[in-house]
Amino acid sequence: MGERSVAYVVKGYPRLSELFIASEMARLEARGQRLRLFVLKPADEDHRHPVVDRIEAQPVHLPGTSSLSERSLLRWLGANARPFLPALGRLARRHPARLVRTAAWVAAESWRGRKGWRPRKIYVKELLLAAWIADGLAGAPDVEHLHGHFAHGATTVTWLVSRLTGLPFSFTGHAKDIYQASLNPGGLLARKMRAARFVVTCTEANRRHLATIAPDVPVEVVYHGLNADFAPLAAGCDHHEPPTRLRVVSVGRLVRKKGFDLLVEALADLVQRGIEVEAVLAGEDGDAGAEVRALIAARGLDDVVTWRGPLSQAELFAEYRRSSVFALACRITDDGDRDGIPNVLVEAMATGMPVVSTAVSGIPELVTDGENGLLVPAEAPLALADAIARVAKDPELARQLGQAGRRTVQERFDGDGLAARLVDLFAGARP
Repeated sequence: MGERSVAYVVKGYPRLSELFIASEMARLEARGQRLRLFVLKPADEDHRHPVVDRIEAQPVHLPGTSSLSERSLLRWLGANARPFLPALGRLARRHPARLVRTAAWVAAESWRGRKGWRPRKIYVKELLLAAWIADGLAGAPDVEHLHGHFAHGATTVTWLVSRLTGLPFSFTGHAKDIYQASLNPGGLLARKMRAARFVVTCTEANRRHLATIAPDVPVEVVYHGLNADFAPLAAGCDHHEPPTRLRVVSVGRLVRKKGFDLLVEALADLVQRGIEVEAVLAGEDGDAGAEVRALIAARGLDDVVTWRGPLSQAELFAEYRRSSVFALACRITDDGDRDGIPNVLVEAMATGMPVVSTAVSGIPELVTDGENGLLVPAEAPLALADAIARVAKDPELARQLGQAGRRTVQERFDGDGLAARLVDLFAGARP
């Protein structure tokens, strides 16, 4: 593969909740794909997954900027533009026509995506970020392609870098970044799709949605696959031995789309039925955290539910192995946000434990009801409780579901094989 590289553009790195991006990068490098990494925000998390230390590409964090919403554009530029001016100056000397055309595009896009009569200021900020990256790429002749993760801000910057440098670009769309129109106003997502050399998404459900936005653009489905840090842990899980007492585990950020409030209601129903149950919830806190904790207290479940916060992959593996069932009550929120295929579902299935979830978004692409897990309708805590109780009362069903789920991950969600598809896509996109 020589010295040819792909430049990744991401909003933040490393992030605990975006292990799938770090896993993808590690696997690409393992297959010989050289990477460079540009991060739009300064590092903002102290913890990191071990896989990050195996990635050769070192993150280049862009200069930090303040919030645009707190001041006018001119005042914001006065406070934030200085670190970007040298890059703009060098671009103006090297590629004056490209810079002028890109600035004109930004002005037009700011007006097209306006809120009321006010142009959107964010595109000016993204132009500065893109100019900084484009200037840095002048010293990186090995870079032949650009790739953005998430279809809103990071991909807008990636497209602008492409316009400034002439390099082709692609992007991966995941969840709310493709479903919430406000993140790509004025039909911006369709224009990104048509400008990109190729588009990737992580579920067939997402692909169908993107086809309604830009029907003429083919979209590649590449599942995330089992996380690189988790795969060796799950490799030796020939069978799952559930505990004698029903123990439910669920993992995710405390945000509404994860449906933790629905799971709490299901647990309360199980307790009312006289079923002895304990539950462990794990993950980062979020904007639904206060609501979920208040609901746990209101339903008298303080002695039933334990909140463990963010856990390492090894700690999650241990929780899966000591639990009876994994449950995740995903929903589509009022603003359209949703999961694709939650990575934690893939992890749990890889250990051979039975899973219960909801039939929303891409989850039915992983879980087939009654074959390798159980699916219930979204927003139905009583149905969720019924499914959990069904697994608890039928050990043979739990065993069959767990074994079938493990086979599904092995056959269809092998991260190394999925990374090979991305390598081929990048190779085919080279100029």
